[in-house]
Amino acid sequence: MRVPLINILKFILVCFIVTSAAANDYSADKVLNRFVWESPVDGFDNGGYDASVQKLFQAYEQAAQTELKPGERSRVGIKVYTSSGPGLATPQPLVLAVVKALESRGFQRSDIFLVDEKASMLQDAGYLGPVKTNAPEFEGIPVYALDTQRYFDPIWFYENNLPSKEKLARSIRDTRLSYRADPDERKSFLPLPLIADAEFWINLPMVSDMPGIMVNGALSNATLWNISNNKRFFDSPANASVAMAEIAGIPELKQRWVFSILTLERYQYMGGPFFNARYTKTEPKLWLSANPIALDALMLRRINYARQQDGFPVFEEVPPYFEYTQGIGYGPYEIGELQLRRVVTAEPPFE
Repeated sequence: MRVPLINILKFILVCFIVTSAAANDYSADKVLNRFVWESPVDGFDNGGYDASVQKLFQAYEQAAQTELKPGERSRVGIKVYTSSGPGLATPQPLVLAVVKALESRGFQRSDIFLVDEKASMLQDAGYLGPVKTNAPEFEGIPVYALDTQRYFDPIWFYENNLPSKEKLARSIRDTRLSYRADPDERKSFLPLPLIADAEFWINLPMVSDMPGIMVNGALSNATLWNISNNKRFFDSPANASVAMAEIAGIPELKQRWVFSILTLERYQYMGGPFFNARYTKTEPKLWLSANPIALDALMLRRINYARQQDGFPVFEEVPPYFEYTQGIGYGPYEIGELQLRRVVTAEPPFE
């Protein structure tokens, strides 16, 4: 059953933080949202990623007519993805290439920070030291694990009446669900550093298939994998797309989100989000777009093609969140409406 769009586009802001009137708004306009840039990657190492990331940064800055340089806040956040395990985590050479591109634009390494959901997953992927040392940095870059509860503020949350799986099970077994008894049950706290500290933030997702949302990629990494109390949405496919659209529409998060960079070093088309190397593909390409739905739509085509080649069922429809996000400044996602551009000369648009 489709949820009325008027309800989908509603979200609850429960706080107000005074921000500078001079602070920049990095959310893309309708023209910029149509662009997806591709750069070939000459090896998935530091050198290969360095050259590609610099080209993509330059292409974006030229199209947006802006320079990604330090502003009033002078800090930059990078949202990585490690929730599928080290086999499908954001590659370290890509992170370091993005850091290098930012440093070349005037940012200090100590003012760039990484964010992801779980400390244990960040450790497994090599972004945090062993549990005993718990070094809060990677190559001199501060690392923030949201599940440490250090990077939430009680007044900054997304509210949704959907209970967690555990809470719902207890309410069925024992008594009716009472939000009065547990008022935080309906809250998912937002990543405060990306809202309050960053001049802008960059999304570095990985892609897999996933029950319920179909494409676990650019938008899910920036929304459901970027909040607390998120398992309740993964356990309820009918609500996951709604939550993704509502979180993506929160102005204070959206205005600081400059773009996503997606590597095709490895993506998974079956069995996700848990990593399974048997169902992965690789292409020597790197994509950048301010429109996460465009990236997810391009990856849906690849997921379906790989499934078809292996004789698996394909996704017959697009994920609902593709449509839900159209009214809040994201999109388009149809190939014919996108401007697909390679950042090397004399080559046709890609698909």
